[in-house]
Amino acid sequence: MVENVIWPAYLDAECSRSEGRRVAEDLAVPAPTVDEIASAVQQVGYDAVIEREQTYPREYEPRGRVVVKDADDASKSDLLGAVAAYVAALRE
Repeated sequence: MVENVIWPAYLDAECSRSEGRRVAEDLAVPAPTVDEIASAVQQVGYDAVIEREQTYPREYEPRGRVVVKDADDASKSDLLGAVAAYVAALRE
């Protein structure tokens, strides 16, 4: 059972690569929330668990994180790209 963790900084357009962004700038969205990320993960077809009190190691304020369960069939970069696209679509 593979668990992937998605921090909001991975998808944040306001973060640079060195600050933790892991998707391309054109896929990133400004200030994504864990609720948006969890909804996008469920749209992609995986189970999501929100952990709100967690703090990304490169940040000071806790924004939470989303744990993706049973994502055995996708690489992390593919998963992040799909989730980023769905978060952008949710905001439209």
